[in-house]
Formats: sequence, C-alpha cells, structure tokens
Amino acid sequence: MAGSTPFRKRRSRQPELTTGPGGDAARQDASAPGDTAGNHVERGRTASLAAAVGRGAAKGGRGARAGLTALADRLIANAPRIPVRDLATLRAQFPGLGPEELADKLVAGAAHGTSTVGAGVGAAAMLPVPPAMPAELAAEIAGVAAVEFKLIAELHEVYGLRAPGNLRQRSLAYLAAWADERGIDVTAPTTVNAALGGQLKRELRQQILKRTFRNLPSLTPFMIGATVGAVMNRRDTRRLAAKVRKDLRARQVPWEALPGGPEGPLPLL
Repeated sequence: MAGSTPFRKRRSRQPELTTGPGGDAARQDASAPGDTAGNHVERGRTASLAAAVGRGAAKGGRGARAGLTALADRLIANAPRIPVRDLATLRAQFPGLGPEELADKLVAGAAHGTSTVGAGVGAAAMLPVPPAMPAELAAEIAGVAAVEFKLIAELHEVYGLRAPGNLRQRSLAYLAAWADERGIDVTAPTTVNAALGGQLKRELRQQILKRTFRNLPSLTPFMIGATVGAVMNRRDTRRLAAKVRKDLRARQVPWEALPGGPEGPLPLL
C-alpha cells in the first residue's frame, strides 16, 4: 500500500531484547509489579477472612444476647404466676416452728427441688446433642429460678419483710433479689423501684449468663451430668439462701410486731 512502511523496516525499528546482567535486571523490574499485585491479593484474602470471622463473632454475640434477653423476659412473665405462701399458711403447714426453724425447712425443700431439676436435665443430656444443649440449659435455669424465686419470697414472709406493692411489684422485687443474690430492703424505696425499670433486665441477663457457665457440667454425658447437676444446684441454692437470710436477719421484724398480729401480715392478694 502506498505510504506504508515496509515490513522489513518495521521489524528493524523494534528494540533488541537485551541479554546479560542489564537484561536480567530489566526482567526483574518487570516482574516486580506482578509480585506486588500478588501481595495485594494475598492481603486482600487475609483481610476478607478476618472480616468474615469478625462478622461471625458479632452475629454469635447478638444471638447470645438475644437468648439471654428472651430468657429474662420469660422469667419476668412467669414470676407473678409462681405460687408463694404467706406467713399464716407457712405457720399452719409447719406448726410450732420459729422463724429460723421454718426458714431451715424452706431451704431444705428448695435445695431438694433444684437438685431434682439438675438431675433431670443431666439425665436428658445422657447422649449429648449439641443443637439441643442451649435449650436444655435454658430449661434448667428457668426451673431453678422458679424454685429459688419461691424460696426468696417465702423467706421474706418468714422474716416479716414482705415487699410492698401489688402482686406484680412484689414479684419483680423478689426477682431482683434473686438476680442480686441478696434480700431486699423494704425500707428503701429505691431498692424496690429499681426492679421496675430496665436495671432488672440487665441484672437478670448477668445472673443467667453466670448460671449458664456454672451449669455447663450438668450436660456431661452418660449420666455423669445428672449427678453433677444435682450436687451443684443443691450447693448453689443453699449458698443463695445463706446470703439472703443474712440480709433479712439484719432487718427482721418479729411476728408479734407485724400488722396482722402474731399470725403475720394479711394474706397475699
């Protein structure tokens, strides 16, 4: 074609490939961008993996928090439905006993109840199924909480320190006492009112989380967990009762000084 450069001249214009040390250096320089790109790819993969792990941990944390909140809501909803005996009923069922002897009876019965719950959950976990373990732990904590809630409420009756308010208010106050592992101070309004706000849920979540880690051995397979769960629940219930009774003794009201006379305050409504 006219005006075009002949093929032979076009070939002669291309630079010769350089050999020797200089050429090697040039090739190494040419390969450097590729190495840099490879490093970027590797770092990108590492960063993606770290981000995926972080997202998984965050998702697991949200799931655990949601589970704790759901169980706390369940305890709050069930607390007013748990039957609590007033002082007159307790004295009629255990005649001739003083406050300390009556409290001892209540603690013994509650310890037997929570040990039975622990043994039952441990027996159910004889052959562990990982997906069912969270449900088994939640069932154990809910069962133990119900027994210990009843114990705390009736200990307040025995020591003449019934929480003020209606049924729901008293139930939330006793539930807060279970979460704090102490007796409530009925003379301090802030102690009772704190149970009606968001503070109760936070305290319940903390107590449930602590009980969850404490009750993990009850899921040991082959009936070992049944024995461990029974022993640990009995011990924990007795320890909780000792803390609550120590607080209540410091503010105890004699039965004779109660509004209802020697038989105690008016029946629960």
